[in-house]
Amino acid sequence: MLKKRRNPYLAVDAVIIDPSPKKLVLIKRKKDPFKDHWALPGGFVEWGETTENACLREVYEETGLRIKIIDLVGVFSDPKRDPRGHVVSVAYLCLPLTRDLRASSDAKHADWISISEILKGNIRLAFDHYDIIRKAVDKAYSLGVIK
Repeated sequence: MLKKRRNPYLAVDAVIIDPSPKKLVLIKRKKDPFKDHWALPGGFVEWGETTENACLREVYEETGLRIKIIDLVGVFSDPKRDPRGHVVSVAYLCLPLTRDLRASSDAKHADWISISEILKGNIRLAFDHYDIIRKAVDKAYSLGVIK
């Protein structure tokens, strides 16, 4: 039995890329922190759930999309990345299996946003999602997902 400890919370983020128009899915947050900021779909991993299954579940709950996970983008663990406390996020590069977005759960809106507009800094993003997106886009190019 493990000794009880204080540990970080575990979350997932999905970078869902549509390669042909070079867009990705962002949601507009309904709640604080970062209310009305754009964010990657994602959320907390539930007890007994894998991070991959949490990613699939959170994306479906927030956007209505079914996705395929392509690769791990990285683990983002800066203790200050979330103002609510120490939250570690496992970020995945994903492709959509469906295309019709419908915002629900913690999302007030969901949309396909131009990757170039995001990387130019023209979109107000929550948390460290700019860094996650930058790393995911680099990975998408290196894997040939985006040409």
